[in-house]
Amino acid sequence: MVFWTVCALLAVAVTAMIVTPLLRPQDVPDENPDVAIYRAQLDEIDKDLERGLLEADEAERARAEVARRLIAANKEASPQAGQGGPTKGLSLVIGLTLLAVTFGVYWTSGAPGYGDLPLQARLAASDEMRANRPDQAALEAVAPTPPQNDLPADYVAAIEQLREIAPTRPDDLEAWERLAFHEVEMRNYAAAVDAQQQVIAIKGDEALLTDYQRLLDLKVVAAGGLVSPEAEELIREILVRDDGNIAARYYLGALYNQTDRPDIALRLWRTIIEGGDPQNFHVASARAQASDAAFRAGVEYALPETRGPTFEQMEQAQEMSPEDQQAMIGGMVAGLADRLATEGGPAQDWARLIRAYGVLGDLESARTVWNEAQQVFVSSMRGMEILTNAARDAGVLDE
Repeated sequence: MVFWTVCALLAVAVTAMIVTPLLRPQDVPDENPDVAIYRAQLDEIDKDLERGLLEADEAERARAEVARRLIAANKEASPQAGQGGPTKGLSLVIGLTLLAVTFGVYWTSGAPGYGDLPLQARLAASDEMRANRPDQAALEAVAPTPPQNDLPADYVAAIEQLREIAPTRPDDLEAWERLAFHEVEMRNYAAAVDAQQQVIAIKGDEALLTDYQRLLDLKVVAAGGLVSPEAEELIREILVRDDGNIAARYYLGALYNQTDRPDIALRLWRTIIEGGDPQNFHVASARAQASDAAFRAGVEYALPETRGPTFEQMEQAQEMSPEDQQAMIGGMVAGLADRLATEGGPAQDWARLIRAYGVLGDLESARTVWNEAQQVFVSSMRGMEILTNAARDAGVLDE
């Protein structure tokens, strides 16, 4: 109630400041401004006559001429009707319209009834939201059902058999890997999570980082895109082993974005957006959400420009033979390498070239570019971070 009272008083005060000048009568001059000029001329004629500067007959003629003009000016000095400004009724209508528009706009575009939300309260609410969010099982239970694939009946029957066989072979790695893969094909993500967890349990200490990353992807998908406490724990485990892991940093950013901390999400996402491959699923997902996160965080952030093949080139590549596709990719990489060698470029472009050589299996060229890039960006902490991530992804980072 206090809020509305203050708003009403402020709105009335501002409206009064706008309308009050309209209620004041306009100052309409009582006489033609030329009248004062002619009167002054008559006084000057009298003074000149007293000082002997004018003869009496000359002064009389001048006084007669000025007097004639003065009389003519007096006739034009009557106030004109209808120039007194807006009427009181019109001023009242203007004031009421301003009040109605003010409160109408706030009612439709504002947040009437929304309580105060200071920064500390928002941070506390975010922490509470993150601490008390549902667990993996609860999120899986309410996750929307994904559209099912139209699969052949014999394929579905084979998967049903695999589901019966795998639990009887708890140490059969191949069976559980196959089950995890096919559960994804069946869009049964919760079951795929269970199967992938069994894969990691069987591998034990030999489980790869990609195994954990695959489990993380499955957990988030099974939870309808939300990051559960169990998924967060897995994220922390991955980051302990690789603090620059793109998937883990993306999902950690997603967690903070989902719990009203877009500022932290943006900081996490920027590292992978500016240093990662735009074609990577996690990088592309971060790019898709970064602008909204920046807006909600009150930060101006422009997504870095991506450079790569055009849609036409991608369509052409799909119709090529594997050899031609490899040649086309090699040509693009060569073009990028030539541009960087002659014109230079940002750390993101050097990182893209390092990764490209890594994908092509040309580790020698990737290592050469990595060494050259270090010399270029040795004084840039941010540039070195981007390049280091690229070198790690390409497999040429000497650690």
